[in-house]
Amino acid sequence: MRSGLAMMPWLIAAGVCLLPLLLGGRIAPVLARAGWTRQHPRAALALWQAAGLASGLGAVGAGLAVAAAPLAAAFPHGMHALGRQLLAGRGVAGLGPTHIAALLCSVGLVCWLLANTVGTLLKTAADQRRQRLLVDLVADHSSEHDAYVLPSREPVAYCVPGSEPRIVLSRGTLDVLDHGQLQAVLAHERAHLHGRHDLLLLPFIALAHAFPWLPAARHARDAVPVLLELLADDQARRAHGSLELAQAIVHMSARPESAPGTMALAGPAAAERVERLLTGVRSRSRWVSPAAYLVGGLLLSGPIAILLAPVWCGIP
Repeated sequence: MRSGLAMMPWLIAAGVCLLPLLLGGRIAPVLARAGWTRQHPRAALALWQAAGLASGLGAVGAGLAVAAAPLAAAFPHGMHALGRQLLAGRGVAGLGPTHIAALLCSVGLVCWLLANTVGTLLKTAADQRRQRLLVDLVADHSSEHDAYVLPSREPVAYCVPGSEPRIVLSRGTLDVLDHGQLQAVLAHERAHLHGRHDLLLLPFIALAHAFPWLPAARHARDAVPVLLELLADDQARRAHGSLELAQAIVHMSARPESAPGTMALAGPAAAERVERLLTGVRSRSRWVSPAAYLVGGLLLSGPIAILLAPVWCGIP
């Protein structure tokens, strides 16, 4: 009986860590369909980030909580004891097969996520280098627009993010867009570059690669690029007007899918973005963004508290 009571804090800790992971499958499809995200893309993006990070930290924290349970009756002393034991070179003494398996799962999960993140980062960087090389070979730099101009007559507008970013247009784009539309396009692409939207997207690509069978990862991978386009749209429309940007998106929407490592103007949900620009961003409820940030903070609070509890307790 006493042993069961001693295990209760550890079971609660594991449950708290797993809660974001369990909720993620329900939250993701609802969040992907929610209409408010189009009016508050920044808050929606923050909520997606919080949900993804909380799920990863929760899965790791749950494994550590289970693994450390035999080393101390009072939570979180066991996690601190496990850390000291590993650092002292005493290995997994005192842990049973189940606890060792939980520890290996946590370590394996961390390694898997890191490997996919690093792999995605390297692949993205390689794609960006290849795109920059192609642009430099076939395009001429325009000091007037601070962009590279391709000789193609097909309307093209995209940016190549990275350490040496490029904004790429085509002769067709310069022919079909008037001055105001062109300035809106350039502002849109600069918003992508200045906001480093490629880096904001990268963790979601890595998560989808790591867990392709996980619906929440697929929902996030599809939803986040649209939110990033909306963020860039908002910056461009504030500077140059909604009508000019909407007209430019319509002109560019016939362009094929963008190349790897780039972010094109006529990217995801072009028709939806045009409708949003033409109908205007509806009056935003003041409470929606704070509520989204609050939910994100609550999702993160449990796993972070469990993982940092030994430090907070100040155990020597």
